[in-house]
Amino acid sequence: MCGSELHTFPDTVQRVARVLQDAGHPHAPRMLDDACRTAQQAADALGILVGQIAKSIIFRRKSDDAAVLVITSGDKRVDEKKVDALIGKTGRADAEFVKARTGFTIGGVSPVAHATPPVVLIDRELFRFEEIWAAAGHPHAVFQLRPQDLEKLTGAPVADVV
Repeated sequence: MCGSELHTFPDTVQRVARVLQDAGHPHAPRMLDDACRTAQQAADALGILVGQIAKSIIFRRKSDDAAVLVITSGDKRVDEKKVDALIGKTGRADAEFVKARTGFTIGGVSPVAHATPPVVLIDRELFRFEEIWAAAGHPHAVFQLRPQDLEKLTGAPVADVV
């Protein structure tokens, strides 16, 4: 992807595209015709299994008000007790908190290029798949990767969080 191609994307997607490009990631963000605010919508738009969607869930750590990003498979539900056991007590993050800490709106939270670096956990269930897709900073934007790429891009540990 050339730098000029970045300018056709919304600002938040440009941010994600730059991080991917700088990391040498082979897949640029892709804009979809319809919004994909849920894992099922994204899977349907891409013609893949819902489990192949890497959903980014933001929690709020109570001890220091840090954003906690849990990236899990679209067909799984995060077990907050498991997350709390790993990083400390968390609570729900509202839309305002998510936007302020990540720079993204709910439905388009990317696993990379956050406004403020979050605490990150990657669920091991994503490793069932060779190819996965994640939000790229906008409800219409996604990018392709492998679970191993996600680990490399975020530097996050893989854990059992579902």
